Amino acid sequence: MAEFSLDRSDIAGVVLAGGRSQRMGRDKSGVMLGAESLLHHVLDRLSPQVFSVAVNADARAENVPVIPDRIPGKAGPMAGIHAAMTYASGLPKVSHVVTVSVDCPFFPADLVARLAAAVERPSQIAIASSEGRSHPVFGLWPVTLAADLEAWIATDEKRRVRDFLLRHDVTEVAFPLHPTRASLLDPFFNINTPDDLVEAERWLEALRA
Repeated sequence: MAEFSLDRSDIAGVVLAGGRSQRMGRDKSGVMLGAESLLHHVLDRLSPQVFSVAVNADARAENVPVIPDRIPGKAGPMAGIHAAMTYASGLPKVSHVVTVSVDCPFFPADLVARLAAAVERPSQIAIASSEGRSHPVFGLWPVTLAADLEAWIATDEKRRVRDFLLRHDVTEVAFPLHPTRASLLDPFFNINTPDDLVEAERWLEALRA
């Protein structure tokens, strides 16, 4: 039996940008980091890694396809992942979709390649981790799971990503901290508050040095 493998042409990418952003006080997509918006940073990092990109959000953004949640009621990140699966299932040849968060502008440039390399079976999910902590919204998902995910969202009150993962075959890929001039950066550092944004500006400068 041939060994299962994925390449870039099999994988679409979707930026999850439909959250409420209550702690930031405004839509994170348009928050500026340096001279570019967070969404622009994330799209620039994701686009070379996948066959195509889209954004899960409620409004038009950055001249890429925008896919709103198909499940009403702001059902959390799993609704965004469901929208990503459903969208990607309609693309030619695409069997998997990788999701990333709009508030994590420093995620690894080899995220998709390493997640794809870890997948051994068509039905397996791969998620990222760093420093012993998993980051399940940074995941590589078979698009065939869309119907199962929709049914789970409809019946599970808590709708936590980890609870859905417990139902499936999952592999976790550990990513190292990234060396910078200042210190070691967790590539999944996320920006939730104005204070986080100030810290992200410092990391951006350290990475450019």
